[in-house]
Amino acid sequence: MITLVDLSLQQMGRKSLKETRRQEIIQVFYKLAKKEGYENTSIAKIAKVMDINPSLIIHYFNTKEDLTYELIDHILDRYLLIYTVKHKGEATLKDLQRTIEMLFSKKWNLLFDDGLFYTFYALAFREKKIKLKYKLILDALREGLATMIEQCNAQSITHVSDTKGVADYIFVLVDGAYFYLSMESEDKAYAERLAHYKQMAYSALSIAPLDLDVVPVS
Repeated sequence: MITLVDLSLQQMGRKSLKETRRQEIIQVFYKLAKKEGYENTSIAKIAKVMDINPSLIIHYFNTKEDLTYELIDHILDRYLLIYTVKHKGEATLKDLQRTIEMLFSKKWNLLFDDGLFYTFYALAFREKKIKLKYKLILDALREGLATMIEQCNAQSITHVSDTKGVADYIFVLVDGAYFYLSMESEDKAYAERLAHYKQMAYSALSIAPLDLDVVPVS
């Protein structure tokens, strides 16, 4: 006799399998678009790489646009990985320093492919839904940093009066730095400019930079 509990567990299993398959499709879409370009990536090509029928992808995502929306949500999940606070609600000085180091490092820049990021950014000027999703990403990143600064304020680690304003300023530095430095071909000049922008962020917080010789950025 099948009980309600059994049916519930079966439904949970199907939902889990469905989500796993959706994530697999998104990951292949990302890798293929990164390699061949967004415009050259199609549902048929994704299906070929996965060795499945295109109809199975359409079962989960009706159109390439639906896949794109899911991938933009994936960008947010990737970028929010920078906020790693060991003790919830109690960010330490090192947590804040590590976050700044991460923001102004190649690790942050490599969390998601620049080419795709700016491709979708350009689409935001034509598609309202993508624009709203990008606004969500940028707002979430700023709010995360503002929250971390507020936690440090509460412990007298920092004394920032306008936490949201400073968080916004730091991300303006980050966004501008990577767009500008993407045009820089000399490694030395790139590193020097990035270090300068990072120091500006530390100055805005009135904290000392993380001593990388003592505590490496993880």
